[in-house]
Amino acid sequence: MLNLALIEGRLVSLSSYLSILEELSHLPEEEFLSDKTKTGAAESYLRRSLEVIFDVGRHILAKSGHVELAGEYKSIARGLERIGAVDAQLGARLVQMAGYRNRMVHIYSEVTDEELYAILTENLADVREFIRQVREFLRKQGLEGP
Repeated sequence: MLNLALIEGRLVSLSSYLSILEELSHLPEEEFLSDKTKTGAAESYLRRSLEVIFDVGRHILAKSGHVELAGEYKSIARGLERIGAVDAQLGARLVQMAGYRNRMVHIYSEVTDEELYAILTENLADVREFIRQVREFLRKQGLEGP
């Protein structure tokens, strides 16, 4: 059975991280790139955001009887789409996020500040959409959050 308190707690954390990332996204590019504290914060909060997304996805899949889809990050993304927790467009974006998460964790030395800035300014809506679609999925399952 899905643990609504666990999921909602993680989504609240994700919203908090997203707010910080959105603040950073409003900085002029030159200011962002010239401040290692800001780029480091962006990298940390983006990585945390991706971990939350896939933790929530893993929980939903495992507790919904789809343990076989809850292992690898790209499988989690595809699984969420398969069970209708997210739509096809977001599912495809989650697959890309899974790849980027792996890159951030395993080949972090290749992650550039410029690409972090591009993600901040172009892709944060995907995180907000994940939160919305997961909450909608829970509502349709008869589970209510805030």
